[in-house]
Amino acid sequence: MTGCFVVLEGGEGAGKSTQAALLAEWLRDRGVSCTLAREPGSTGVGEAIREVVLGRTDLEMPAESELLLILAARAAFVREVVRPALARGDVVVADRFDLSTLAYQGYGRGLDLARVRAAMEVATGGLSADVYLVLDVPVEEGAARRRAAGGGADRIERAGADFLHAVRDGYLELAGTGDRVELVSGLGTSDQVRKRILDCLSRRLPDVFGSPGT
Repeated sequence: MTGCFVVLEGGEGAGKSTQAALLAEWLRDRGVSCTLAREPGSTGVGEAIREVVLGRTDLEMPAESELLLILAARAAFVREVVRPALARGDVVVADRFDLSTLAYQGYGRGLDLARVRAAMEVATGGLSADVYLVLDVPVEEGAARRRAAGGGADRIERAGADFLHAVRDGYLELAGTGDRVELVSGLGTSDQVRKRILDCLSRRLPDVFGSPGT
């Protein structure tokens, strides 16, 4: 039995982590074996890199260094988490994957997209998600949510509004060109967003998620 790979994407404050957890809970409540993971992270290497990339606000990091660190974490993530889970027949629900790299390091940091894609291929070994769900909220709404949640801004969030707008624009363009990508409004209550996500997944992966409205 082969599993399936679902990724939730989006900018800061879009609700990815909340919705990934709700989706995993929904699957487990129905007896579906599920692996919930996050990027960068979910491995020893990935969590260490996450602390550097997000937590080290004191670092001035070249965009190329940021890209390569994230891809180093991804290589471990694919090898240690995703491929074994898929081989077990799990549904893998990930908070971010390769679209984030295109949106943040490509569109946001301005790195050449073709080179970013080539580097990503090394890290993933060609693995991509069955479905990418891009949760979209205006940058200002995402920032307001982050402030309401408390805690300081991480290194990525401190890149500024122009950067975050470029990231959102990148996601919107990627959602318009990728045949496995669905754009989902992240506005409204968490239950409303969860329903939109399940409706999308029921159309895309009916064998796992049933028919719309279930």
